[in-house]
Amino acid sequence: MTAKQATAFAPASVGNIGVGFDLLGHTISGPGDRAQVARIGEPVVRIVAIDGDVEGAAQLPLEAERNTAGRALIELRERHGIAHGFELRLHKGIPLGSGLGGSAASCVAALVAANALLDAPLTRGQLYPLALAGEAVASGSMHGDNVAPMLFGGVVLATPTRAIPLIAPDLYCAAVHPHFVLETRKARAALAAPYAIGDFVRQSEYLALFLTGLARDDRELIAAGLRDALVEPRRAALIPGFAEVKAAALAHGALGASISGAGPTVFGWFNTADEASWAAHAMQVAFAGAGLDSDVHVSPVNGPQAEVVGE
Repeated sequence: MTAKQATAFAPASVGNIGVGFDLLGHTISGPGDRAQVARIGEPVVRIVAIDGDVEGAAQLPLEAERNTAGRALIELRERHGIAHGFELRLHKGIPLGSGLGGSAASCVAALVAANALLDAPLTRGQLYPLALAGEAVASGSMHGDNVAPMLFGGVVLATPTRAIPLIAPDLYCAAVHPHFVLETRKARAALAAPYAIGDFVRQSEYLALFLTGLARDDRELIAAGLRDALVEPRRAALIPGFAEVKAAALAHGALGASISGAGPTVFGWFNTADEASWAAHAMQVAFAGAGLDSDVHVSPVNGPQAEVVGE
């Protein structure tokens, strides 16, 4: 018999991974969003409650069309001819405007939970375009650097039509989230001016080195490519203390460090969990120097995927 209710958890993510704007992302263990979805006879998508441990959760829209999770479930019904409807409750565990994929996590958790209620569940690949449509409600564009790793786990290359899981070495991420909100739309506005062709070529070089390093398990190449010539220079000024926080990560052994997603979270990749933990503390101290408290998340780069956690 098909279940009538399911709950799913979607982990936080590091979008862009510095060098892969709107193309690369990976999940981290720890924070995440939960979605409880019930199958109902009425052919609608209804959000009945949004709560959580993060500031602003209660102000998120209950109107399904305006909510990333609600929009994704509407797409699921419409694109796959689902006759029944869904009733949704969201529990937010990822701070809003943190650069850790909070809007994407709600969207993916809702899809994974709803998929468990279908008579013929879809593949993760079939859920991907639905997640893209949901995420676009928050970001204003379809980019999969957060939803793709949440669906598949680990490091993923995401395009508008494909989500490709990548094999990554056993590295560790330190993600330090300052208590400061940076809205995605504001962060994207900083990128509006044209770029010089030289900047584009340099970023292409970094991306090629980074992807080759992953494929060959070559940490020297990963370090050579884990840089951002395009986005970070324009967004750095939006994050208090960014230069000092990045310098602290590099001084403590980071292969590279940059802005997670739209920010203000700053992340670094490290060879060991101990290195990541030591660096995370130094990064916290640097944020404190800019007057900001912060939270630390240390995780394998090959983080978890969204899963059903209860019915």
